[in-house]
Amino acid sequence: MKTQDTLEDRLDSAAKAKQALLERVKAKDPSKDPEFAARQEARIAAARAREERDAERRRARRAAQEQEAADRKARKEAQIAAEAERIRREEQERIDAQKRAQDDVLAAQKAALMARFGTRKKR
Repeated sequence: MKTQDTLEDRLDSAAKAKQALLERVKAKDPSKDPEFAARQEARIAAARAREERDAERRRARRAAQEQEAADRKARKEAQIAAEAERIRREEQERIDAQKRAQDDVLAAQKAALMARFGTRKKR
C-alpha cells in the first residue's frame, strides 16, 4: 500500500466496501429464511386479531353510546310527560276550584233570595 492513496484508490476501496456490505445484506435476506415466513404470518395474524378486537370495541362503544342516548331520550320524554300530566292536573284542580267557588256564590245568592223573599205562595 502506498503512503498516499489517490482519489481513484479511495473510490475503489469505498466501492469494494459497499459491495461487501451489499453481499452481507443479501446473504441475510429474510425471504430465504423459512422461519421468517412463519414469523411474518404470525405477525399478520396478530395484526388481524388486534384489528378485529379494536373493531369490536368500537362497535360495543358505539352501541353503548346509542343505548345511553336512547335512555336519555326516554328519560326526557318521561319527564316531559310527567310535567304535562302535572300541568293538566293543576289546571283541572284550578277549574274544579273555580267551579266550586262559582257554585258557592250561586248557593249564597240563592240563599239570600230565599231569605229575602221566602217561598211564595201558590195562587
